[in-house]
Amino acid sequence: MNRFGKDSQYFAWGLTAFCVLVGCIVFYLLLGHLSTIGGIIGSALRVLSAFIWGLVIAYVLLPLSRYFEYKLFQPLLFRLSKGRKGGSGSSGGAPRMLAITSAIAVAIASISIILRLIIPTVYESVESILLNYNTYISTLTELIERWFEDYPELSTQLESATESVSNDIAQWIRNDFLPQMGSFITNITTGVYLVFRAVMNVAIGFVVACYLLYNREGFGANMKKLLYSALGIKRAERVLSVCRFTDDAFMGFISGKVLDSLIIGCITFVCCSLLKMPYAAFVSVIIGVTNVIPVFGPFIGAIPCTLIILVVQPVKALVFVVFIIVLQQIDGNIIGPKILGSRVGISGFWVMFAIVVCGSLFGVVGMIVGVPLFVVISAGYNSLVDYGLKKRGLTTQTAQYVNMAYMDPVTGDPVPREGEKRKRSRPKRDKQPPSSQNGEE
Repeated sequence: MNRFGKDSQYFAWGLTAFCVLVGCIVFYLLLGHLSTIGGIIGSALRVLSAFIWGLVIAYVLLPLSRYFEYKLFQPLLFRLSKGRKGGSGSSGGAPRMLAITSAIAVAIASISIILRLIIPTVYESVESILLNYNTYISTLTELIERWFEDYPELSTQLESATESVSNDIAQWIRNDFLPQMGSFITNITTGVYLVFRAVMNVAIGFVVACYLLYNREGFGANMKKLLYSALGIKRAERVLSVCRFTDDAFMGFISGKVLDSLIIGCITFVCCSLLKMPYAAFVSVIIGVTNVIPVFGPFIGAIPCTLIILVVQPVKALVFVVFIIVLQQIDGNIIGPKILGSRVGISGFWVMFAIVVCGSLFGVVGMIVGVPLFVVISAGYNSLVDYGLKKRGLTTQTAQYVNMAYMDPVTGDPVPREGEKRKRSRPKRDKQPPSSQNGEE
């Protein structure tokens, strides 16, 4: 008998040990060249940035393109052609081309209108704040003196703190902000090149998105062929199910959160205008944009807005704080649940955990996508746990594990704590025979 032949168990063990050893060596070498690998990945991402933009644009515009194609242009062209199908099928034809063009036009027009409305207002607000900065500080100092005139020591400390913060801001503008602006102007050629490259990548991304949207059935069919060929039927079906769930989690949460933030921004602008708050448009933009970040977004936006209002009209700052608290209660209990529904699906603790961890790793983008990403991870974890329980014949109902004392080894059912007490007391009763049996004996 050949112990070291290809079909031998010893050969399989030796091959496994060799593969593990090679894997450990490769992993050690990779750890020693992380900077080089990071540079290679960064270069690859820069080369493929236009196609990445195309994938993102196509993913964002897909729901709008489908709506235009199936709800608008296909019925319209069907009626115009008196029953003849106007290019329907896998290629899409005229309805699909019109739908893609309309979706891109709507996206570009929406972005242009928003920038047209926001940028001039934000620029004027920032310019006014910088020009009137010294006046606002003087007003705030006078207000502190008037409020705390009966407490001269506290007034002196507050004035000193205000002056210190003012000097720090002025020093930052003079030593950091202005030199950086000068450096940017000096290197204007590099800046123009970077802007031009970014614009070109986005423009090419729109072209790539058109190809992806027009031939989406073909790309989807090729991906399914690859999955079924490499993984088989059951595993491929699981992968496709995970992809569908991930798409629903990300698209549903992000689109719902953007709509929710847009509504909050509009409500803030209307209410701040009615309350005659200073810089209502600028404050509304900050509140609306930061509201995209779950949990921490309202606080991130409310703090700078309160400070801006405080230095202009201190009395209105308290009114603004009360308004933001009321608005966030309405958003958290009425507007948000109506828009997002049950898409979150995880507890508040894990929402905060996802935001903190993903925000630390990926910044603002991580804080936005952290929640849907953790929803997908949580769903995968729950599926693995349920699969392991079912494989062992155990229940998957979480409620049955809450007051469980132990698991019955015979039936596999959770036994509650009361059952454990009865089980412990039963042998004591069995040791003493009943009195009726004693009389008979």
